[in-house]
Amino acid sequence: MTLYTLTFYFFAIITVCSAFFVVTTKNVIYAAFNLMLTFFGVAGIYVLLGADFIAVVQLIVYVGGILILILFGVMLTNKITDSEIKTGVLQILPATIVIGLFFGILIKFMTQTKWHVVNMVVGDKGLRPVGSLLMNEYIVIFELLGVLLLIALIGAASIARK
Repeated sequence: MTLYTLTFYFFAIITVCSAFFVVTTKNVIYAAFNLMLTFFGVAGIYVLLGADFIAVVQLIVYVGGILILILFGVMLTNKITDSEIKTGVLQILPATIVIGLFFGILIKFMTQTKWHVVNMVVGDKGLRPVGSLLMNEYIVIFELLGVLLLIALIGAASIARK
């Protein structure tokens, strides 16, 4: 089994398990954090498929959107005080080991394939046509989506007010 296959299975398991917890949990905050983890897993799969631009957009749009969702979840729900925050050696040690292993595998993968983060953001051919289409042919749709998001934000803020 190659490192590519192991990395794919790692991201697939993270995506499927966290998506399952999004559906089954009853706490809004836990569901939002699991949804954010699901989107991270999907972005990792995009990177493995070579769709770097889509992976970056996935992280910026969806993970940023989930942070806003968490903020509104805190604003709109009243029963969030029952969740306990535990930080101790028993929680920090396994998390540190898993994060270290993840970054070790990621660094090995990046150095093995001569993959650079700058190419993911800048790119040679991928971003210019997308930006040109977005600002020329699809500008009306782009602006209407911005107005729609603004209306949703104003509506959520007015619902959250008492």
